Order: sequence, then structure tokens, then C-alpha cells
Amino acid sequence: MDPVLIVAAFVCGALVSRVGLPPLVGYLIAGFGLNSLGVAAGDNLEEIANAGVTLLLFTIGLKLKLKSLARPDVWAGTTLHMLTTIVVFGVGIWLLGMAGLPVLNQLDWKLALLIAFALSFSSTVFAVKVFEEKKEMASRHAGTAIGILIMQDIIAVVFLAVSSGKTPTTWALALIGALFLIRPMLLRFMSHCGHGELLMLFGILMPAAGYGGFELAGLKGDLGALVFGMLVAAHPKASELANALLSFKNLFLVGFFLNIGISGSPSLAAVGIAILMALVMPMKAAFFFCILTRFKLRARNAILASLSLANYSEFGLIVAAIGVGNGWIGADWLVILAIALSLTFIMAAPANSTAHAIYARWSNQLKRFERIERLPDEAPIDTGDARIAVIGLGGIGTAAYDEMRRRHGDVVVGIDFSKASVEKHLKKGRRVILGDASDSDFWERADPSTTAIDLVMLALPDPRASAFAIRQMKERGYPGQITASVRYDDEAAGLKTEGIDAAYVIYEEAGVGFADHVCRLMVRRDFQEACRRS
Repeated sequence: MDPVLIVAAFVCGALVSRVGLPPLVGYLIAGFGLNSLGVAAGDNLEEIANAGVTLLLFTIGLKLKLKSLARPDVWAGTTLHMLTTIVVFGVGIWLLGMAGLPVLNQLDWKLALLIAFALSFSSTVFAVKVFEEKKEMASRHAGTAIGILIMQDIIAVVFLAVSSGKTPTTWALALIGALFLIRPMLLRFMSHCGHGELLMLFGILMPAAGYGGFELAGLKGDLGALVFGMLVAAHPKASELANALLSFKNLFLVGFFLNIGISGSPSLAAVGIAILMALVMPMKAAFFFCILTRFKLRARNAILASLSLANYSEFGLIVAAIGVGNGWIGADWLVILAIALSLTFIMAAPANSTAHAIYARWSNQLKRFERIERLPDEAPIDTGDARIAVIGLGGIGTAAYDEMRRRHGDVVVGIDFSKASVEKHLKKGRRVILGDASDSDFWERADPSTTAIDLVMLALPDPRASAFAIRQMKERGYPGQITASVRYDDEAAGLKTEGIDAAYVIYEEAGVGFADHVCRLMVRRDFQEACRRS
């Protein structure tokens, strides 16, 4: 890649990330700027862009868990939302074109539906970034949103395969049969790759083999990358491989976004259409919210998932690129959708950072959309005769739970927002309940002031979540003691202002505990040695 492209991408990506936006917005801006200066993309950039898409599809295949897609709110919710968006947005685009709006007046109703299809996708990159920053990846609303995004990815891959216009050869059936035969061998190879560079090389070889094999059989190569990812998705190292490839995938996708921006300069009409499309983004969130509440999700989970899915997607740009490549739509549409994507990121960033405050402010109105029926994991919480509650069962919370149960017996209850984590702890004999302490509705379902609990231990990774939990308990008149684990002294000071009784600073206390453990061990050994000598 030309050094000028790398410098431009780095500078623009760094600048937009400083204001809380995904760097890909900066890459698009860099592309537009370079295009205005007359810089050409070149063949190398396009090859890098294609490699980025191929790696993206392979990593999607690695994460495909059919069990998570079987929930009605995921597969049916995705289907209903895409159909609603395509019909509503498609009709709106066609009517505006009939009214004579520039660029739109060049579309017939079929192409209007194609543009609406591109707008129906939500950004995986943005949603994952939001959930990781707020440490909510294991939450109910994040699970629903990620499931919907994976379903959208599958639909996009099907579109890629159908739109290629290729006729499968007689080798296609043979290839499909061969996949079942080579899968055990691939899994064995993966087991012997260790955890270093061999695993990464295996991860690069797999999508390349899938792409090439499917192309030779007359099938879309990108589909092959996805399928080869699915072949090894059940392997214990699948998540590790996806994480190892993350940097490679992101690096190659820089080329994709640069290529989009550098392929055409936006006209005034294109900017106007992009702004218009960005302004209707809230309709996507509204569609998601209405659909998810119909599938018995609580208003809180529905609104948090909907806000993370509101913006447009990098997959929409891929769909548009295919439309341009096949001559269905003009190259202007790539620029329009790229600008609209960037604008929706700018709009969605503050909305998601204040999502919990938005729900708290409008919860009474939003709850009117809830159904009376509840999903099993959203029923009222009963802590029984428990006297001690440990909230957050990561490494520290689990150790605290085990130690308190050893000292005080079966009067300890654990609470965690990850369903998988709860199931794991239940299998190990721990008394654990599913619940999210950063959810105001959780405290209505499990009000500690009405229980026998007289000690709450907060072992949450985010001090803001701990502060929220403390305020909720204080507002409900909880009379017992509240303690929390934190990483730094300033976090402990912040929680003490909220009214916490004690704070455990992990990095300080861990060292003290380590030294104390060693000292006890040395004293015991000295005593044993003295006994042997005597």
C-alpha cells in the first residue's frame, strides 16, 4: 500500500477515534480527501480490500453458533426487521425519486429496494465496540444484538453468492461432499497448531483455501471463506483464532474503507441524499424496539439492543459495491452510502454512551410496549434465605463466593448477567441467579431491602456499574452493608462518596495477600523443619 495512503488513514483514524467514533469513519474521510487531491487507488488497494472482506467473512464463520441463532427474537426478529426496513425505506426512496430528487430519480422500484436492502444492515464493528467499552458483551441485550448481526451477516453472504452470477460447475457437489470428509482433519490440524504464529498461519490459510476452492467450483469465493470458518467453529480454539486474526482483518479492512472513499468524490446532491438517509436512522431503532418487545424482551433490553443496531453497516457498503460492480447502480451510491454510514456513526455514538440514562428517563413510556408475558430469564428474583450476595462472578467474584461459603455456609448467593456463566456455576454446585446489576429493573425484581440479605459484595468490572448499584440500593432503603472490589484508589474514593461501607483495591490487596500467603507458608515450613530436627 502507498505510504501516503497509510499516513492519511492513520491521521484521520486517530483524529475521529479521539471523539469516540470508530476509526473506519476516519478511513472513509481519508479516502474522500485523497480523491479530492487526485490520488488514485491502484490495484494493490483493491486486492487488500478484497482480502479484508474475505477475512471478515471467515471470522464470522468462526463465531457462528447455531444454538444462539435458534431463538425467535434473533432469527424471526432479524427477518421481520429486514423486511420492514426494505419495504418502508424502499417505498420512500422510490416515491422521492418519482418526485424528482436528484440521484434518486435514476432508480426504478427494484433498485430502490436494493438500496433499502443495503440500509437494512447494522454495523457489527460499531455494536461490538459499544458492548466491549461498556463491558456488556455477556448481557442479555448484547447477546440478542450480536445474534441479529450474525443473522444479517448470513443474509449478506447469501446475497453475495446469488449476485455473483456464476453457474456452479459439476465440481460444486463434490466440493460440498468433500467438506464433510476434511472437517475432522482440519480440526486435528488446528489442535496441533499451538497458540502462536502457527495458529495465525492456519487462520490465514483457511479462508484462502475456502475462497479458492469455491471459485474453482463455480461458487462465490467469499462464501467459501464463511463455510471454512463454520467448519472449525466448534473447536475450543475458535475464539482464540478469531482474536488472533482480529488485527489482520482490521488492517485489511482499512484498505476496503479507503478504497470506498477514494473511488469517488461526493457531489452536493450526494451529500444531501446521505444526510436525508442518516436522518431516518431513528426509524431503524424504532422498528427493532417494536419487534423485540413483541418477542417478550423487556423494554430495557429492547431499547439497549435497538440503539446498538440503529446505524448503517459496512456490509451495506459491500452490497452497494456489488451493485456498482454488476452495473445495477451508479458509483455515486458508494459515496452516498459511505457518507450516510459515517453520519449514523456520529449520531449513534452519543446515543449509545447515554443509553442507560435514556432508558431511565423514558422507562415509564417505554414499558408500555412490553408484553405481560416474560422470558424465563426475566422473571422476578427470589434470593430465599441468603444472607450474603456476591454480584459479578468473574475471577474475583467467584473466589469471594467460595471463601464466604466456606466461612459462613450455604447462606451465599451469586448474581451474574451472563447466562453461560450462571449455567457453568450451577453445574459446579454454586447457588447463582441471573441478573444485571446495571439494570434498574433488576433492582425492582430483586429489591434487597425486602430480603434477608445483610451484606452485598460488588465484584463488577466497571466502577460506574458499582456506583449505579449502590445508588439503587440506597434509594430503596437497603439497611445492610455494601462492599466492592476496585482496581484503583480513585475508584474506591468515588464509591465511598456514593455511600459504600468498604472497598477492596485489587492491585494493592493482591500484593498484600500474596506476601501474607508466602509468609504463612514459610512459617509453616520453618515449624515443620524445627519439628524434624527435634
